[in-house]
Amino acid sequence: MHPIKHFITITKHRHMVIYHCFKAGIGFQGLFHDLSKYSPSEFIPGAVYFQGNRSPNEGEREAAGFSKAWMHHKGRNKHHFEYWTDYDHNTKKMQGMPMPDKYIKEMFCDRVAASKIYQGSNYADDSSLKYFEWGRDRRATLIHEETSRKLEFLLKMLADKGEKETFKYIRTHKTL
Repeated sequence: MHPIKHFITITKHRHMVIYHCFKAGIGFQGLFHDLSKYSPSEFIPGAVYFQGNRSPNEGEREAAGFSKAWMHHKGRNKHHFEYWTDYDHNTKKMQGMPMPDKYIKEMFCDRVAASKIYQGSNYADDSSLKYFEWGRDRRATLIHEETSRKLEFLLKMLADKGEKETFKYIRTHKTL
């Protein structure tokens, strides 16, 4: 169990997301980012399954078959596309619903910060895009097509034009 290391990691990540949110023009929103990670439901499993180089939710999934901490987290944080899933009233199947742009912007900030924290000196501007592409098949039915397109657009812009241009774009465009 590594409560201090986990606390440092989630706090460092949170502060980086806040910084990115201010650069993106959604600073107030960033101040409330991931506060649920400090709740016992998320913090304790995070400390138990802390690894330092990836999400502790992965360790919890390996040990228990699923992550209660992740289910708690995604149900309270609108910047995760998994929050925006529901049953389609026509097909009666679970599928992704469109995310409001303000949460897509926060999701972008979150993904970039996570890549920086977990990859450290190996981080590059295309890191978040590569991770997004790597997980495409796993999330295909859970993320709304338009949400996926908008996030991918921002991640490609980051990879091609860098942070300065991408955050400027996000800041100056109310809609994506």
